[in-house]
Amino acid sequence: MGGRLFVISAPSGTGKTTLLRRVMAGITGLAFSVSHTTRLPRGGERNGIDYHFVDQHEFLAMRDSGVFLEWANVYGNYYGTSRREIDGRLQQGLDVILDIDVQGAAAVRQVSGLDASHIFIIPPSLQELERRLRGRGTESEEKVRTRLHTARLEMQQAGEYQYLIVNDNLGEASEMLRAIILAERARAHRRPDGRHIGLHLDL
Repeated sequence: MGGRLFVISAPSGTGKTTLLRRVMAGITGLAFSVSHTTRLPRGGERNGIDYHFVDQHEFLAMRDSGVFLEWANVYGNYYGTSRREIDGRLQQGLDVILDIDVQGAAAVRQVSGLDASHIFIIPPSLQELERRLRGRGTESEEKVRTRLHTARLEMQQAGEYQYLIVNDNLGEASEMLRAIILAERARAHRRPDGRHIGLHLDL
């Protein structure tokens, strides 16, 4: 028996990356899916760790050859998930965290034979999201408005997800995400550390 895929989406600025890092640091047997992207690395990002950074020509060639489980164009940059990478980690018995937008998540739902848990993370309000985006100090006014508009559209898709988490308090949101992962493991007859429970127990 293999691992489970967790598809996690959230509007930009919701705090998804911080939340995932916190949860993954405390649960064994979790692997993060490293996406391919055509965007340039941001400060501190490492190739092969945060993303596989490729140019547009290489990305489109990979897309056309069927490499990607899903792909999308987001804010002018391409992002894609390697099907081989996902399958390999699941076969190793690892649970895989797939951090993608609503376009990608919708594409994953259409993949035959791929079972996954879909989790959507939202900010406590659009006003709070705007405050967080402006607080970064890295976005132009135009980009802030674009991200807020996109967030409104993305949040309309929240009903397509099995789980909804409000990231108002990081500690509470972390516990909620952790509980979902552990509950899914228990439903699949697996221990909290991800190991499968044998059918013959010494009682």
